[in-house]
Amino acid sequence: MLNYIWFALMAIALLVAAFNGTAAAVTKGAVDSAKTAVEIALGLVGIMTLWLGIMRIAEKAGLISLLGRALRPISRLLFPEIPPDHPAVGAMILNIAANMLGLSNAATPLGIKAMEELQELNPQKETASNAMVTFMTLNTAGIQFIPATIIAVLAAAGSKNPTAIISTTIIATFCGAIAAVTTAKLLQRFFPYEEEGTAEVSGAPQ
Repeated sequence: MLNYIWFALMAIALLVAAFNGTAAAVTKGAVDSAKTAVEIALGLVGIMTLWLGIMRIAEKAGLISLLGRALRPISRLLFPEIPPDHPAVGAMILNIAANMLGLSNAATPLGIKAMEELQELNPQKETASNAMVTFMTLNTAGIQFIPATIIAVLAAAGSKNPTAIISTTIIATFCGAIAAVTTAKLLQRFFPYEEEGTAEVSGAPQ
């Protein structure tokens, strides 16, 4: 679907440019933008390598596991329906911890593993459980202490102080996570999740 949308936008732009007689300006702008994109991409290689290396050292040093243990009490509050010793809890905690440290590459497989484990506990396989929805909102909000990707983009674009966004990023992502999880919890009250057996009983003729 996105491919069709992008194609439609480009086609409309070309038609409008041809109609207004600005096709040459549009072509020049496209070429200049492509050149800028390549320069930024090449500049990102070294910076991203540095940050990913630092994050990998932190991972090997056990920082993620340490942060995961610190987050365990919060997980019990957010996911009360999941047994505390279930593998899903560990995968979710490690995913959130990896995201906090900017380890998106490490966080992705952990997030997939967490969803697979949560699906095992889900009695309604065609409907996302409350725990799955809460985890998805928390994962999407993505609280970050070290926004490595954005720092790298700013540095590649010539920013004099690319790390200045760390404090504002923490505040913004923290507020976003609170809003997302609060909304999910409130909606769960209006649309209660019924287990399979409960749904069959409630739907049975009186």
